[in-house]
Amino acid sequence: MKELLQKIKAEALEAIAAPEADLEEIRVKYLGKKGELTQVLRGMGKLTPEERPVVGALANTVRAEIESAIEERSAEVKAAARAAALKAEKLDVTVPGEEFPVGHFHPLDSVQKQMEEIFIGMGFQIAEGPEVEKSYYNFEALNTPADHPARDIQDTFYITEDILLRSQTSPVQIHVMEEKQPPIRVISPGRVYRADEVDATHSPLFHQCEGIVVDKGITMGDLKGTLEAFAKQMFGSKTRLRFRPHHFPFTEPSAEVDISCFVCGGEGCRVCKGEGWIEILGAGMVHPNVLRNCGIDPEVYSGFAFGMGIERIVMAKYNITDMRLLYENDVRFLKQF
Repeated sequence: MKELLQKIKAEALEAIAAPEADLEEIRVKYLGKKGELTQVLRGMGKLTPEERPVVGALANTVRAEIESAIEERSAEVKAAARAAALKAEKLDVTVPGEEFPVGHFHPLDSVQKQMEEIFIGMGFQIAEGPEVEKSYYNFEALNTPADHPARDIQDTFYITEDILLRSQTSPVQIHVMEEKQPPIRVISPGRVYRADEVDATHSPLFHQCEGIVVDKGITMGDLKGTLEAFAKQMFGSKTRLRFRPHHFPFTEPSAEVDISCFVCGGEGCRVCKGEGWIEILGAGMVHPNVLRNCGIDPEVYSGFAFGMGIERIVMAKYNITDMRLLYENDVRFLKQF
């Protein structure tokens, strides 16, 4: 039996050392419940009392050597596999990396954010409101009666007789004045809709930024000072303003506001079409009827309001001659900004 144990040991160690050895299969074959070494141990009952201790000690030694050989071989296999994996995954740090394009704000978004920062710096708050609006807030509350030309169904997108897509962000100001008593100082940037044909200067969807200030003792001088501070920060410190009389139903007096051309300084060029001035917004003192409609006493409070198209500001700021470029999503155009 000693010779059989030595033979099992030699065969097991040889199998373990083989390059393609299946260590689990070898363990089961020699050390499992039905393994060769186990079968030998079950036959020890046939030995004499003197032989049993000697054969048992040898069998334990053989088992220990086979188990140790399997563990060592297993560690070697794992180490080799790890080394192969590291070699396969090795990075060449000298290889140039791939360049991933980084996006940026659309010019409409970046200019709107700049406008918001300027007015926030002057103490304004940002107010938002629904784009689907009641006709009352879009027209009547703004001193625009039912027979006004702007109420024509051809000029505005109506959903029902009383529900429409807002044609300006002024309704947001009405909501604010209904909910809050003066002092009020807010701007309301956002999308607006009008039934305009698409061309170089018109679109059925565009963006506006309107503002309103209501408090005791507000004058036209406050309006001019506010707009001048905005224009100088947006277009440059040398920018000058020009106010031209105009008519808006919701302000009285009203004015169209121009800025001196930031390209030629007012001398005349192709950007300002030789006039030296660029129209950017409309403004005026809040009409007393608008204050009354919102529950604010015009005998106590006064205010000013202004509104500008963000597309117009972008086009003026970057010398863009066709509004459609802002909506076509041509990356070649947008990369310039």
